[in-house]
Amino acid sequence: MKITELLGIEYPIIQGAMAQISTSELVGAVSEAGGLGILASGGMTKEILRDEIHKVRAMTKKPFGVNLMLMMPNIKELVEVIIEESVPVVTTGAGTPKHIMPYLKEAGIKVIPVIPNAKIAQKMEALGCEAVIAEGAEAGGHIGTVNTMVLIPSVVNTVNIPVIAAGGIANGNTMAAAFALGASGVQCGSAFLATEECPIPDAYKQKVIETIETETVVTGTNLGHPVRSIRNTLTDTYLQMEKEGASEDELEKLTEGSLYKAAKLGDIDYGSMMCGQSAALVHEIRSSKTVIETMVKDAKNIIHNLSL
Repeated sequence: MKITELLGIEYPIIQGAMAQISTSELVGAVSEAGGLGILASGGMTKEILRDEIHKVRAMTKKPFGVNLMLMMPNIKELVEVIIEESVPVVTTGAGTPKHIMPYLKEAGIKVIPVIPNAKIAQKMEALGCEAVIAEGAEAGGHIGTVNTMVLIPSVVNTVNIPVIAAGGIANGNTMAAAFALGASGVQCGSAFLATEECPIPDAYKQKVIETIETETVVTGTNLGHPVRSIRNTLTDTYLQMEKEGASEDELEKLTEGSLYKAAKLGDIDYGSMMCGQSAALVHEIRSSKTVIETMVKDAKNIIHNLSL
């Protein structure tokens, strides 16, 4: 089944769930434009999540989803809200959705985990997930170790459910490449950072536009929690401390509140500007509708004109 048919959307594009960024303003705009907007519920209370769901529904009648970070202590409450509000799609990260699957499945909610390799994809298929989002190491935020070019065909050849490609996808060329690799759809995060509806400060958006392919870095590798962000004073300090053998507590103290600094305050020096390598493909601030429609149009033209 096509992703568009499975999810009831016009275009096979999912907006990635970015903590403190993927709120109703962005989610409603993406869904209304024909993609699938995803609320990032990490850090939300059940009351905030319910309010955000209502705000999205005030913006669009089209499908949208909620992302669940499975290590959240209030995960049960968030699941209850999702079920009560009849949210059609849930994406998951940071763990297995095994313990919440029965409740979501009984409510008719489609579950699509974000996975970093083919072995985990197999486990998610066995759980009854409708699809998987295979995210390559080019992506922003928390990442795995396998690049998209190898990850997507590896997962496609391993499972029988649709595979959505993520990591390094921000324009028609990369969308077309994802389909050539066997993906049924794409998930984009960084491409939506530089949109009119994205609720981050202009300073953060401008950094996304200015960033070239060599200007994102991965921190946290030594601790087993790699995160890709735009390079700045914070990441330089972190990497130097990592190199010198700083403790986990020292590194956590350095980054405490850093995502809030970037996403809410626009601190481009000491804020954590999570972003993927695909920022190099983002050159201007546009509407979410323009991003989606241009990506689809260009991908179709590229696929049509391919020759061997």
